[in-house]
Amino acid sequence: MQDVRVRSAAAVSLWAVVLTVLLPGLILQSDGVRLSVALALQGVVVAHTGGALARVLTAPTVRLVAFGFWVFAYIWLGLAPLAMLVSDTYPWPYRAREANAFEAVAVVELGLLAYSAGTALAARRRQTRAGSAPPGFLERLLSRRIAPWRLLALCGLALAFAVLLISSQPGRLGAYFTSRQAITEAGAAADTQGAFLQVLLSWSLSVPAFWALLGLLHVPRVVRGDRWLRGLRWLLLPVFLVLNAVVNNPISKPRFWIGTVLLTLVFTVPRLCRPRAFRVTAAALIAALLVVFPYSDYFRYSDREDVTVVSLTDQFTTNGDYDAFQQVQTGIDYARENGFSPQDALGPPLFMVPRSMWPEKPEDTGIALARYAGYEFLNLSAPLWIESYLWAGPFAVVVVFCLLGAVGRRADDVRHLLRGRPGTLAALLVPAFAFYQMVFLRGSLLAIAGPLTLLMAVPLLISTRTARASRFPSPAAQPTPIRHASIPGTGGHP
Repeated sequence: MQDVRVRSAAAVSLWAVVLTVLLPGLILQSDGVRLSVALALQGVVVAHTGGALARVLTAPTVRLVAFGFWVFAYIWLGLAPLAMLVSDTYPWPYRAREANAFEAVAVVELGLLAYSAGTALAARRRQTRAGSAPPGFLERLLSRRIAPWRLLALCGLALAFAVLLISSQPGRLGAYFTSRQAITEAGAAADTQGAFLQVLLSWSLSVPAFWALLGLLHVPRVVRGDRWLRGLRWLLLPVFLVLNAVVNNPISKPRFWIGTVLLTLVFTVPRLCRPRAFRVTAAALIAALLVVFPYSDYFRYSDREDVTVVSLTDQFTTNGDYDAFQQVQTGIDYARENGFSPQDALGPPLFMVPRSMWPEKPEDTGIALARYAGYEFLNLSAPLWIESYLWAGPFAVVVVFCLLGAVGRRADDVRHLLRGRPGTLAALLVPAFAFYQMVFLRGSLLAIAGPLTLLMAVPLLISTRTARASRFPSPAAQPTPIRHASIPGTGGHP
């Protein structure tokens, strides 16, 4: 029996009007609108991203990975470039040729079309194979469940590492409440290898501490020894709440990571993962990204200035946080002069290899583009669109985004099929990746390879395979719930 739930036409229409007419209209009201072919094509990008986001928000099932992708695409590559093209104003001084704007919009739309195609192919493949094929690699991976004693081992290791790291670093506990600007300046004063090691050690505490807290909130009950497990959880929960408040705070950690931590904790609560609750929470998140996010870098700098509220258009055109589209333009110029570099695709997966052993190791793409543009400030983004374009041109863009769309859709489908099984990686890892995906899309890949590897590897180490089944439950069948240990504040189990 197939799931016959359908979208509400009224809800789709309402979201479509808000996302493709109302918000873009606020930007187009700016004085001195410059009409161009690039602006017309950007209207297509806004319609594409806004329409896709409306479909995700009104879907009968919760699709977190798709939500994370389309939110980033809509704001950073839909609305922000629209404001830049309308006003001919960009966050950074470098100005590419006027024809580059059209090429940049075309590269962005090409990636979006490839992502949509990958999503559609994965959805069709699921329909043709539903109930007849054994679970594939992704299904088996996401069906792994948190193992209580492995989780406790992680908690012990994280606490031990926290004591060693915090006590050995200058400033001790106060170092975690130092602005990111001061941390960056201290790293610049140190040697490159030492700075890299310090950053890696910091993430090696932040990510396991996050997974320890998330695991303690959602680890399933065991048949024997549950009394001891429950006692240890009661003891460890406040400890890891405090530890995460220290090592994962908005002063010393990037906003995107803090958002990943908070949103994962929110969207792993079963009651908030129901379609209606998801829509309300997702709408609030979109509003926060548009209104609050631009001002959330208050703690980033040592000398904090008064917050000045400006229009949405001014934020998009003057705030370097929205430089993704301009970086795509810069990258097209860079590729025109230097050609494509397929070997640079090896940099992110081999990020741990030191440059002393690999002298030709690729440079961080954001830094390379900043140097090409002549900036002194090098900490710039490099969206996945331009990263893949620099590897092998439009072909690489199509391949990368088609695969990303297919994997993202499959991950959302598996999470939906396993929604009645608490403690699985489908319930925990998929939301974590869905929101860290915004960092992945913004880039650059080499800069986030370490945290991303830890984010994906730690849950694999604290989970075990479930009993192998010949097939997954059909989309229409709700799996039998497994008892979940009751912890105050988690909302229980639906």
